[in-house]
Amino acid sequence: MSAPFGAFGLIFSAAFLLSLALTPLARKAGLRLGLVAEPGGRRRHLGKVPTTGSLPIFAAFVATVLLAQFLTVSPWSAPSGLPVSFQIDRLDPKEIFRLAGLLVGCTIILLMGLIDDWKELPPLPLFISQITAAGVAIAFLIIIEYVNNPLTGLQTEDFPYLITVTITLLWLGATTNTVNWLDGVDGLAAGVVAIACAVLFLNSAFRLDPPQYSVAIFPLALLGALLGFLPFNFFPARIFLGSGAYLIGFALGILSIIGGAKAASILMVLGLPLLDTAWQIINRLARGRNPAVGDRGHLHFRLIDIGLSQRQITLVYYLFCALFGGLSLLIPSQLYKFLALLVMAILTIAGFIWLAKYQPPPPPGG
Repeated sequence: MSAPFGAFGLIFSAAFLLSLALTPLARKAGLRLGLVAEPGGRRRHLGKVPTTGSLPIFAAFVATVLLAQFLTVSPWSAPSGLPVSFQIDRLDPKEIFRLAGLLVGCTIILLMGLIDDWKELPPLPLFISQITAAGVAIAFLIIIEYVNNPLTGLQTEDFPYLITVTITLLWLGATTNTVNWLDGVDGLAAGVVAIACAVLFLNSAFRLDPPQYSVAIFPLALLGALLGFLPFNFFPARIFLGSGAYLIGFALGILSIIGGAKAASILMVLGLPLLDTAWQIINRLARGRNPAVGDRGHLHFRLIDIGLSQRQITLVYYLFCALFGGLSLLIPSQLYKFLALLVMAILTIAGFIWLAKYQPPPPPGG
């Protein structure tokens, strides 16, 4: 089974170009409709910036994923007549069913996110929408049924259904909210999720045996959509993700489940943001604060406060996440991956402790 490089190139290019073309239109729409972030608050930007970044990403992703279905061939279907390099082999007859769950769940998150950008909803409606979207995904068989034991490298037995549902809900909630909380510096959330999508694509297309080409096109389409959006979102951003950060976090969580054996890869890529999220929840609870209410305690905000520029912070995050994402592809042993995760956790926690004690020097003449 040879890799369909023609199809991969078509899907990536279509998603990238569509997102690149639609983002300026989404920016104009945000300004016209008043869906903008005002200066002030946690994010220190100049002027009104539209928060409609979810629209071009969603449109480009959905359009190219649906386009890919016309390139997909199955052992149980009639020959397509497509050139071999454009034929995407599908091995799982339930894949279309799961794809429907992905698209319906993402649509729920998108709509609630747009309402949030318009009305600034309290945490409870957002939480309910996330539970609803995750419930839809579970109903469409997007579930975590087992994990790989890092000590033995073997699959666990299938979990009881209640445990499966609980773990899936927790995982989707973790990825959705971690990416949203990561979206505090221009280009940071979209770039980190793009790195995660690249890792998922490479894992599905070139590491799994047999390769899962029809699954690999999902993160590839999201990767193209994010890279088409990033030129407008990198510092200084002309458009923000807004609540679209929830959308790409949810989509990433789903994509890490579809096809199986990929949650560990996402843990390697998102290890730093996930630990930052856990750290902030613990800190807020310890201070008697609502953990769902944001502040400037996140790592990226602390790095700004000690003098790093937004570009520096973004590039450091990219490097860190890409390094450990690359290790997840290069390290074959589950045990060594687990040890790499431990090393990353120790380094990250040490950095948090140092930042918690560090007081930046006063400005000159201060």
